[in-house]
Amino acid sequence: MQIIATGSIAYDYLMRFPGKFSEHLLAEHLENVSLSFLVDDMTKHWGGVAANIAYSMALLGLRPKLMGTAGRDFPDYRQWLESHGVDCSTVKQIDSVFTASFFCNTDLENNQIASFYAGAMGLAGGYTLAEAYDGQPDLVIVSPNDPHAMSNIARECREQGIRFIYDPSQQVPRLTGEELARDLAGAHVLITNKYESEVICQKTGKTLDEIRGMVDILVITNGKSGSVIYDNRGDAPKHSEVEAFPANDIKDPTGGGDAYRAGFIYGLVNDWPLEIAAQVGSLSATYCIEQVGTQTHHYTPAEFVARYRRHYDDNGVLNTLLENTRV
Repeated sequence: MQIIATGSIAYDYLMRFPGKFSEHLLAEHLENVSLSFLVDDMTKHWGGVAANIAYSMALLGLRPKLMGTAGRDFPDYRQWLESHGVDCSTVKQIDSVFTASFFCNTDLENNQIASFYAGAMGLAGGYTLAEAYDGQPDLVIVSPNDPHAMSNIARECREQGIRFIYDPSQQVPRLTGEELARDLAGAHVLITNKYESEVICQKTGKTLDEIRGMVDILVITNGKSGSVIYDNRGDAPKHSEVEAFPANDIKDPTGGGDAYRAGFIYGLVNDWPLEIAAQVGSLSATYCIEQVGTQTHHYTPAEFVARYRRHYDDNGVLNTLLENTRV
């Protein structure tokens, strides 16, 4: 199965603030915010939503193609991803700019304040599926990217009848209601977190039920509260709630949502029940947030399945994962 993960490729600069942001935000003065947070540490990591998703997909045994634009500082990153099973032949390197960068500060309550420098990602709008891939992929993931690139790829998928997953996440604030409604229409899966789903409803003027009716499957994640899956396929819509997999120690929440998507997609492409797919996504996310960095978690398929079965019951479904076959 040929899966293309499109979206951002970036370097992550992750910082830790030894306090609570809420103690420094004054409700009566939000129109004149001027704050500087002295952090205890900063680390640099491989990142970008599409690259993060592709990395965790590869850990689970898939061989995704990563599609996006990177800068002249990408060669080392390319080597890292390729060595972990990600096909980077569809990454376009633009030597006139640097790779995008994500700057994220996390407080003691795991609240985050972040900024994103687009760099090479800002040039992704002219990079099409037709240019990147000769043929028709089985599944395309449309994750946060240059807004024009996201719209163009979603349109290509609809026009060519390609199944696609629409994951606007960090770009929800940037996209208009018209753009969101247009680009999610016809998606096989729409994945958002709870807050983003509410913003999408507000921006589009549609209810959650109306949004659900525009896609086959809607997945809404909600951090430690787990996730909710709405399946519109078949005669009777289905609804499942999946609890979050308990973490041993949350070191940094950055990238947890990306890892969740990778696990869910693994179950989806293997035609597993969506509840089990979401459980695999939940455990994948937990592995990520137990480390600092979005691509620092590791496990073997046997380790993953053994840990899963200490909390969930898959009735033998995860035996497929134990085979660790690249799809």
